[in-house]
Amino acid sequence: MLLNQRIKDYNIILASGSPRRQQFFKDLGLDVEIRLKNVVEEYPPRLYKFEISDYLAQIKALPHKEDLKDKDILITSDTIVWHKKQALGKPGDRAEALEMLKSLSGNSHEVITSVCFTTTRLEKTINHTTKVYFKQLKDEEIEYYVDLYKPYDKAGAYGIQEWIGQMGIERIEGSFYNVVGLPVFEVYKTLEDFVNSPL
Repeated sequence: MLLNQRIKDYNIILASGSPRRQQFFKDLGLDVEIRLKNVVEEYPPRLYKFEISDYLAQIKALPHKEDLKDKDILITSDTIVWHKKQALGKPGDRAEALEMLKSLSGNSHEVITSVCFTTTRLEKTINHTTKVYFKQLKDEEIEYYVDLYKPYDKAGAYGIQEWIGQMGIERIEGSFYNVVGLPVFEVYKTLEDFVNSPL
């Protein structure tokens, strides 16, 4: 029996305004309820790589916990770009987006997504890392992309599924969907594990 049939007794709550993440669940045939609450996305400076995205995915669950019921599965997530020993989040403006992409140009970086599953009984966090290799981008290519696509809602200032990913990314090591914003295979597997033996 498929997961979407076996999980009907549960209410999957996705606390994300990302249309890409919402579409992933739709493509998997899973019905989700969208719940959004504002969270200050700050983290202690001592955290490193996946510790950052784990922490942010977990704090995004905090304001929802008191509302959870027995059959609810809350899913929160966060994606960072790890480059030159620092985390790149979403650019605040055009100048920051240009700066990020110029730094990524001709280099490799890691895209790390953490997903936190929260129920009334416990919390489980998974993460996945994908290594991405950019070709040497021309300044006019970077400016064209930023001005046309305005990637201000994307960690690292780019979307792999968009023009700059199609023409500028030489190769990746790991999950493509993780770079888009969700390690879909791991999420599906975790939900299957949940149905087989409730967390």
